[in-house]
Amino acid sequence: MRRDKYSAKQSRNPLFAPRANRAGSVPRVQRAVKQSRDRKRAGKGGNEATMEWRNRAATVRERAKAATKRRTDEATKGRVAHRFSGGGLESRANAAGPSHGPTPRPSPPARSRVGCFLIATAAVLIAGHSAGAQVAVRGKTVHTMAGPAIENGVVLIRDGKIAAVGTAAQVQIPADFQVLDAAVVTPGLIDAHSTVGFSGILNIPHDQDQLEHSAPIQPELRAVDAFNAREKLLEWVRGFGVTTVHTGHAPGELVSGQTLIAKTAGETVDRAVIVPSATVAATLGPAAQKSEKGKSPGTRGKMMAMLRAEFIKAQEYLRKQENPDVEKRPERNLSLEALGKVLKRELPLMVTANQAQDIDSALRLAKEFEFKLILDSATESYLLIDEIKASGVPVIVHPTMTRAYGELRNLSFETAAKLRHAGIPIALQSGYEDYVPKTRVVLFEAAIAAGNGLTFDEALATITLDAARILGIDARLGSLEVGKDADLALYDGDPFEYTSHCLGVVINGQVFNQPPR
Repeated sequence: MRRDKYSAKQSRNPLFAPRANRAGSVPRVQRAVKQSRDRKRAGKGGNEATMEWRNRAATVRERAKAATKRRTDEATKGRVAHRFSGGGLESRANAAGPSHGPTPRPSPPARSRVGCFLIATAAVLIAGHSAGAQVAVRGKTVHTMAGPAIENGVVLIRDGKIAAVGTAAQVQIPADFQVLDAAVVTPGLIDAHSTVGFSGILNIPHDQDQLEHSAPIQPELRAVDAFNAREKLLEWVRGFGVTTVHTGHAPGELVSGQTLIAKTAGETVDRAVIVPSATVAATLGPAAQKSEKGKSPGTRGKMMAMLRAEFIKAQEYLRKQENPDVEKRPERNLSLEALGKVLKRELPLMVTANQAQDIDSALRLAKEFEFKLILDSATESYLLIDEIKASGVPVIVHPTMTRAYGELRNLSFETAAKLRHAGIPIALQSGYEDYVPKTRVVLFEAAIAAGNGLTFDEALATITLDAARILGIDARLGSLEVGKDADLALYDGDPFEYTSHCLGVVINGQVFNQPPR
């Protein structure tokens, strides 16, 4: 019975796996265990034998680790070849030049298939996340957003920046560059307003940091202090081509806090964030009203009065801060400092307002205090096209697939097209609603807009270049131009076609591959 149990233990433990031996003797570890048992039975140093067995087992484990590491290192040297099934993305070191096919992969030796898989996986991960990688992306169609689409195009990437863009005949790919192939290449997609990184995929209290209800006005709340760079929702949207998100505190309080702009890659806030403080987020309408009796704001009139009073305090605070006598300057006030940046036009106020009367109130407030305004959601903005155009205010239009109820009951699929064709700057967003899955994907939002009045290029611009312009990051992102961040999305077909897949993205020159979605 003991022998059977021991044999079962052997079959489960990889350290006891049989190994070919010309002399037919038992493996070293198994022999050490046998010697330990024999000595114990004979009363000869059982404890010493046990220690000897443990030492020998540790030695075997260390040698196994060293062998695995050696095989992995050998696999990652020279050419790295990997191919994703079901899509058109291929990646290889282009030592033979761009005109040759993928380097043939030698047949694996007669060793563990699991070991080969682990080595290949490690090679892909190392190739995909190495800093400062030199990459060439070839696409049958490359949408640069800086001009007409390029057929049979190439984007050359050096040290995280775009080094060249053109046709395959114009751009020579260096021999040592990693080459990616796809049917369609676009700039990395930009989600113009989201709460990803604050609202989590689990939808339970510990991963819901998007809204603080303790006070109606809290502009001092900084998004960088709550952003979770490891949130799985960031990885999820990245899998559809989204490389940049404008995210932060959600609508629902009169002033809910500040927002930030981040890449969808980077395991810490410092690595992911590119604009730590992008806007101050505010809300006008029923979402910011308090239903409890005696709590403010309970009406639209109270909302506007509270906002005006707070901006007047911020004006006084700024004036006193300029006093040449340091002793007479007021103590620091984080809330008034944040609103002061809005008054100095250093930060825009992003106001979520859906009904026409609330949109009109936001425009009036911006005119009174002369700050930069971004209208968010703006369901009934098509009723105020002339007023919005005259103000020069951009609009981050509500998600086209949002639920039409309450203050959003008058939404239209054609709002984006109506505003765009009237000359109003627009972008699209994933938005926020407090239910699972906690985020949408702007790729599909733009596809719906493309089917309701926008052309393909106009729809793609709402989640690339136009979004970058509204957020003030178009010098770095939004189009494929020399000197800009190397952020690209690769697809096996038309990105707006539901059956197409995102095969991978490039962020700051780093390749992120995943199973096609």
